This record gives sequence, C-alpha cells and structure tokens, in this order.
Amino acid sequence: MELIFATANIHKCREAQAILGSSVSIIMPSQLHFTQEIPETGVTLKENALQKACFIWEIFRRPCFADDTGLEVDALGGAPGVYSARYAGEHCTPRDNVQKLLREMDGINDRSARFRCVITVLTGGEPLFFEGTVEGSITRTPAGDKGFGYDPVFVPSGYTKTFAQLNAAEKNRISHRGRALANMAAGIYRLP
Repeated sequence: MELIFATANIHKCREAQAILGSSVSIIMPSQLHFTQEIPETGVTLKENALQKACFIWEIFRRPCFADDTGLEVDALGGAPGVYSARYAGEHCTPRDNVQKLLREMDGINDRSARFRCVITVLTGGEPLFFEGTVEGSITRTPAGDKGFGYDPVFVPSGYTKTFAQLNAAEKNRISHRGRALANMAAGIYRLP
C-alpha cells in the first residue's frame, strides 16, 4: 500500500516508515513536487489531522494520512498542546520551543506531561482516526541528541532516559506516534 504522509517533516516520515514497515510505502508531498504550506488552523489535534489529510486528498486524490501531535503539560493547563510546534512563535525552532517550555516550568515541581498523537487516514471513504498517548514527565534540562522536537526534555513513564536518549527502535515501540501508527496499521490492513 502506498500512502502520502501530509507533512514536510522528514523525521516524522522516517519514524512512520520504520514503524509501518515494508508493507506500506510512505511518500512525502515534496516527492510529488508539492511545495505549498499545508494548513493547520484547527483548535484540536483531531481537527488539524483531518484538515491536513483533506488538503492533501483534494490535491492528489490518493490515499493519504496526516498526524497532529501535542505535548500536554499538566502544570501549564495542557499547554503547549495543539500549539506545540509553534509554541515559541510562528517561525520558531524546536530549540526555541524547548527553551520556552523550560522557562515556563522554572520552579514548578509537578513535571507530569503526556504526548498525544491523532492520525487521520483518507482512502476515498469516510476518514479513519487513530490515537496514541504516552505519559511521562518534563526534565529540568535537555538530555540526548536523538529524536526531534521536545524529545530532549520528555522522559516516558517507567524510564530514566529522555526520548532523545533512547534509540529509534526503543522510542518507536513506546511513543505516542508509534502507538497511533500501530493502531493505524491494524486498521488499514483490514480495509478492503
């Protein structure tokens, strides 16, 4: 099965391909000479995932999927949440986001957080939705050089290392996106 992944993030594509395996071939829109921005104006992860998948479906009319992921920190009322990718501003870097998060958590002892991922798959009929969540906590300083985004400051429950310190196979097995993609794989393999 071939699926277009509605993202410009090569890290997400590599992660998804590793999790889904060889029975699914993932294509990035850029491989189809697509250079536009994919809209992401929803106020929930589900709205954003659906919006991105529908946008790509309307252009290519080929099976596609999109995800939206948010880091939800309890002490910050669930922030950054749906705004995780642009938490520090519209043209921020992942490092900017991590630094803002750590500044806002300075002096806070409750470090509990979770990553949530929602995936929308479109194959021509009704949209299919899949979710994955991983509980954990926010460190006081970044650690590790693997992964991306908030990985250097997120320690999954039951672990002592951040996502950025785990190898890709370990992270993919327990991560929010890994769980959502595993649910997606189980769902799409049952499609006619």
